[in-house]
Amino acid sequence: MDDHVIAPDPALFPNSAMRRDGEALATELLAGLPERLAGLPVAPTLDLAGARAALEGFDFTAPRPLEALLPWVIGLLEQGVTQITHPRYFGLFNPAPTLPAQLADRIAAAFNPQLASATTSPAAVAIEAHTIRAVAARAGMPTGSGGHFTTGGAEANFTALICALTAAHADFGRIGARAFAGQPMLYASADSHLAWLKIAHQAGIGRDAVRLLPTDGAGRMRTDALAEAIAADRNAGAVPVMVAATAGTTAAGMIDPLPACVAIARQAGLWCHVDAAWGGAAIASDRLRPLLAGIAEADSVTIDAHKWFATTMGCGMFLTRHPALLSEAFRVSTGYMPSNAAGIDPYVTSVQWSRRFLGLRLFLSLAAAGWAGYAAHVERAVALAALLRRQVEARGWQVANDSPLAVLCLRPPAGAAEPAAIVRSVLASGAAWISVATFGGGQVIRACVTHGATSEADVAQLVAALEAAR
Repeated sequence: MDDHVIAPDPALFPNSAMRRDGEALATELLAGLPERLAGLPVAPTLDLAGARAALEGFDFTAPRPLEALLPWVIGLLEQGVTQITHPRYFGLFNPAPTLPAQLADRIAAAFNPQLASATTSPAAVAIEAHTIRAVAARAGMPTGSGGHFTTGGAEANFTALICALTAAHADFGRIGARAFAGQPMLYASADSHLAWLKIAHQAGIGRDAVRLLPTDGAGRMRTDALAEAIAADRNAGAVPVMVAATAGTTAAGMIDPLPACVAIARQAGLWCHVDAAWGGAAIASDRLRPLLAGIAEADSVTIDAHKWFATTMGCGMFLTRHPALLSEAFRVSTGYMPSNAAGIDPYVTSVQWSRRFLGLRLFLSLAAAGWAGYAAHVERAVALAALLRRQVEARGWQVANDSPLAVLCLRPPAGAAEPAAIVRSVLASGAAWISVATFGGGQVIRACVTHGATSEADVAQLVAALEAAR
């Protein structure tokens, strides 16, 4: 019998010298990326047919050297994605990531810890738990609040609904929606992130459980409509369970009246959640955090670190003043896990099981810059948005929203092209990236300051591109 064991494939598990060469090449290729991207169009320019043809050549039978693969992939991405790390990306809430966050990804990938259990990854779990407590405290939530990192805002908001349902009926965890005498209901504004529809479907209570309430003239939830809807649904035999207020709507950056939403939820005995996926970073600034007054009283909060906290993608947070209920909502016991510590082991306090070390991205960024550094970051974005507002209004454009955050909804001057046509023209020029949104009953041009290094000159180039497209 041949007991010979073949050596590991060096392409997958190289020796030390080969590993150093590969890492050095990746570092060299990526080191100049920000400067290269600044000179490239922001929208994709990829010859998709050519790229697909090239991909057909990868039948994975003949290995290719890494020193050829890395520049090929990086070159493809330079042409084939919207460059959200470009300083003139004025798009969705996907900013260029901080350097500490990027380095955190490399460190996490090298160690590749499994964060399901604190027994197997005590240091990593402790770093994440400490960071969550620090963010909750900065938001004003009480001592003892907890939570965890998530893959994003949708998972965090889903967690909130599961907690609300668990809090609303002791038997929900055992028999699900059948525990309720009527249709469970949750309430959000019509301008909220419509992931709520998918979340309700996912939770098994159905999309009809989501009551989308009208907004006032400024795009904020009408609290009179909230109170009336709760009362009407109860009278009709439904079971209201959660109010979901928004702190920074996707289209227009509007903040629902959080204190009133909390008060109505409390009076009705409902769970109150605040989706502050983007706007929650305002807690870093002493000047801006009063905009989020009321968030500290919520039962739970969503904040995405990969949005205005500028970590790499896939780094959300769920915060709650009820960590014991969170543990109850996701409790499970199995013999093959090394421990089963409620409130400590992430696999029994979250929807995830196998988990990447997400929180290192925010921990390193906060540790390197402090709250003061992040305060300067968010305040700078707001100042640049104000600059953009002044420059377009001076040229006859109208700003449809009145957000205190860093997003503008623009209406072109009279006689100009429609918003969608202007956006297409700007994207085709490659000068900047903006988007079309719906706000106030019509189409608007949405521009959000997302990049931490966007300059006044970048704002001027956006204005010039808008003027050329009108």
